[in-house]
Amino acid sequence: MALPRTQAAGGLAKTEHVDLIALVQSHASTLYRVAYSVVRNAAEAEDVVQDTFVRVLEHRKRLPEVLDLRVWLIRIAWNLALDRRRKLKPADSDELVLAQLVATGQPADDAVDAMRRLRAVLAAMDGLPKLERQTLLLTGVEELSTAEIAGVLERSESAVRALLFRARTRLKERLKKGGYA
Repeated sequence: MALPRTQAAGGLAKTEHVDLIALVQSHASTLYRVAYSVVRNAAEAEDVVQDTFVRVLEHRKRLPEVLDLRVWLIRIAWNLALDRRRKLKPADSDELVLAQLVATGQPADDAVDAMRRLRAVLAAMDGLPKLERQTLLLTGVEELSTAEIAGVLERSESAVRALLFRARTRLKERLKKGGYA
C-alpha cells in the first residue's frame, strides 16, 4: 500500500509515495525502542508500534503536512506509550524485566543485582518532573538530537537543552543519595 510522504526540500515540501511496508521496515525498531523505554514491557511496546502504524493509516491525509516523518512517528508512538503506561500495573513490568534479565543467561544473583540497579535508576527517573524524565528517555534510549526531541515534545531546542541538563543533574543527585552513583 503506497502512502504519501513529505520531505522537506529547500524549505518546500514535496509529496512522494512510500510503501507502508518500507515505512514499517525503516522505523519499527526505533519506535519499538521508544515505546519500550516508556512502558518497559515488550508485548506492550509491540502493541504501541502497531497502533502507531494504524494511526498513520488513519491520518494519511495529514502526511503532506508532515515536515519530519521520523519525528512525527516518534511523537505518535511516544504519546501512545504514555497512554499505555498509565494503564499498566507496576508489578507486570517488574516481572517481565526480571524474566528478561534471567533469560540473558546471567547467574540468578547477577540478574537480581542488575534488576535492583535498574529499579534504582528507573525509580530515580520516575521521581523527575515529567518533561525532564521524557527528555532524558528520548536522549538516552533513542539518542535523538536536541532538534528531534524538541519536535517530539513540542518545545524549543533551548528548552530541551535546559530540561536535559536539569534531568541529568537531578538523576545523579538521586542516585548518589541511594548509593548507586
